[in-house]
Amino acid sequence: MGMAVVGMIAGMALGFAGYFGGFGAFLLVAALGAVGLAVGRFVEGDYELGDFFRQRDGRRDRR
Repeated sequence: MGMAVVGMIAGMALGFAGYFGGFGAFLLVAALGAVGLAVGRFVEGDYELGDFFRQRDGRRDRR
């Protein structure tokens, strides 16, 4: 399944949630979709756990 088809299905799901459930349902479906995307990318190996929890060295970029 191509990314265009996946995007179309996600858009349709958001559209149905917004139409039948209102704006709150739209936001809930969008947030859960983003979480599902992150978990899916993690399972596929695109992300590593260290990508989410990096240590900061204390330096800040000052301009």
